[in-house]
Amino acid sequence: MGLKKYIVFSILLIVLVFGYVFSIEPGEYKVTILDVSLSLPIAIWIIMPLLILFIGSVAHMMFYGFKSYLKYRAIARDEETISESIKAYLLQKADKSTYKTKSFKNITNILSQINFEVKDAPFTTSNEEINKTVSLIKEINAGKYIQDKSLKLEPSSKLAHQNLLNKVNAEVDFCVEILKKPMNYSSDVVKQAFLNVVEEKSMTTVRKLYENVTLDKEMGEKLFIKCSKNPEFTLPNEEIIKITKNLEYDKNDFLQLAKILKESYQPDEIISLFEELSKQIDCSTEAYVYILFEYEMIDTIREVLSSHPDADLMAFRALIDLKDAGKQYSLESLCYRS
Repeated sequence: MGLKKYIVFSILLIVLVFGYVFSIEPGEYKVTILDVSLSLPIAIWIIMPLLILFIGSVAHMMFYGFKSYLKYRAIARDEETISESIKAYLLQKADKSTYKTKSFKNITNILSQINFEVKDAPFTTSNEEINKTVSLIKEINAGKYIQDKSLKLEPSSKLAHQNLLNKVNAEVDFCVEILKKPMNYSSDVVKQAFLNVVEEKSMTTVRKLYENVTLDKEMGEKLFIKCSKNPEFTLPNEEIIKITKNLEYDKNDFLQLAKILKESYQPDEIISLFEELSKQIDCSTEAYVYILFEYEMIDTIREVLSSHPDADLMAFRALIDLKDAGKQYSLESLCYRS
């Protein structure tokens, strides 16, 4: 029975009892307490306990009804709040939501200890906000740069970092800005920005920016490949030597450098470069001799070989001996391995 029906039927019962008693006994009854007298119709005295019970029961039901309403509203609000918490966890952000009910507090405590990962599979819920968030996260994971400000990514999160890398790969002009102030970005972001600039911008732009970053061997190789494709704008020999020293090139690295540059450098330019390298860095001598062989500078090769112990540069000595015997071989045909 609802509260309204209870009140209506209770009042009806009280009225009926009052009417019935009054019809059979319309007189009054006097009650005296501590010299205070109160005279009321007998019917009133009869229904007074009913009135007290009625008022008390209505107050009781209203109190617990209001209490239930507050609890229901708290649950409803917590249901809305937990959606925001799930969005925060999906976006790898700290959840600052507060909860009224113990059950939801326990749930969020569990969720806060779980790593959320969006899988590349169909996803749908009745909550459109979560659906949108998951969809945008999938796009970020797929390599797309998302500018949607509603995401409000935590700058230090992996998701924000991936989105930044996506922007680096999408906007080469942004890469240029990164290389102007590389100290504001992580090393992998700077590296990717550098590789993109080397790939897409002119050698003139690359020369203005490469000194701002700390190169690794992969970045150095990409830079030298760029030089080989743009020999008219290439780096000076002293810069190339400086880079190889900083990267601590070994003999394999120098041989790879020789193979990269020989395709486009003029003979005198590349010979001059590796001659200077061999004077400053011992392990670059093999690459120097390799270049000399490319241009059949046999007399110069003999001079270099004579200035080194017989146990050094054995592959080249063998190649000279074969040439002296009238047989023509290249280092590659001999499966030369440095």
